[in-house]
Amino acid sequence: MEPTGHGARSRDELVIRIEGVTKAFQTPDRGRLTTLDNISLNVPYGQFITIVGPSGCGKSTLLKLIAGLTPTSGGRILYQGAEVRDLNTKVGYVPQESKLFPWLTLEENVAFGLDSKRYSREERERQLKYFIALAGLAGFENYYPSQLSGGMSKRASIIRALAYEPPVILMDEPFGPLDAQTRMVLQDELLKIWEQKRQTILFVTHDLVEAVALADRVVVMTHRPAHIMDVIDVPMKRPRNIFAIHRQEGFDEAYTRLWDIFRHELHIKTQ
Repeated sequence: MEPTGHGARSRDELVIRIEGVTKAFQTPDRGRLTTLDNISLNVPYGQFITIVGPSGCGKSTLLKLIAGLTPTSGGRILYQGAEVRDLNTKVGYVPQESKLFPWLTLEENVAFGLDSKRYSREERERQLKYFIALAGLAGFENYYPSQLSGGMSKRASIIRALAYEPPVILMDEPFGPLDAQTRMVLQDELLKIWEQKRQTILFVTHDLVEAVALADRVVVMTHRPAHIMDVIDVPMKRPRNIFAIHRQEGFDEAYTRLWDIFRHELHIKTQ
C-alpha cells in the first residue's frame, strides 16, 4: 500500500502567493543591491513549475524566500494563506548539493524528516521502504553517503524531501553537476515519483530543455534586478517520455517560445 498524501486538492486552489516581493542586499562596495524587484506569482496545488533566468538573477534567492531561509525586503509571501515570516518547515527543500549527513546511512538520512510524533514506527518503516524502492535504491539502505555514486546521493536527497510528504518541494538545480545520462535518468525518476504523489514542485534550472520537459508552467525571469518576464504554459500531455521528449507533441511550441524570450533578453543585455 502506498503512503497517503495530503488529500485531493483543486488545481485552482493556491498553495503559494508571491505578492510584489523585493529582495535587496547591503554590499560593502556597491551599497544596496536589489536582486528581485516586484515579483508576483500564484502557485496552485499540484503544479510542477520550473524557473529559468540568467545566472545571478535571483532564482535561488526566490526559493530561499519561500522556504523562509531569508526575509523579503518588500512585499510578502503567503504559504497556505499565512505569511512566511520565519523558517517554513512545511516545505521540502532540495539544494544544489546533496548534503546528506555523512555519519548516517542512506535509510537514516531519508528517515531524518519523519517526525516520530506524526508517524508511528510501522508508518515510518512503510514510508522508508516505499520511497527508497521508488527511487531505485532498495538494497542500499545501510550504505553511507561516501559509498554512494553521485546519482544515488541525488536520489536520496530528493526522496528525503519527499518522504514526509510536504505539500511543496523546492528544488534548486538538483541535477546541475551531473552528467547528461544520469541527469536524464533522474529527470525520468522524478517525474514518475511526482506522477504518483502530485506534490507541488518549484524547480530552478539553467537548462531550457529540462525546464520544458518537466513543467506544467515555465517562469522566465529577467536579468538583475529581476522581475518575471513571462510565464509559459507547456502543452505536452502527461506522462512524458524524457528520453524522447523532443518528439512529444507540444515540446517544440513551448521550447521555441522560451528560447525566443531568452534570446531577446540576452540581446538587450549585450547592447
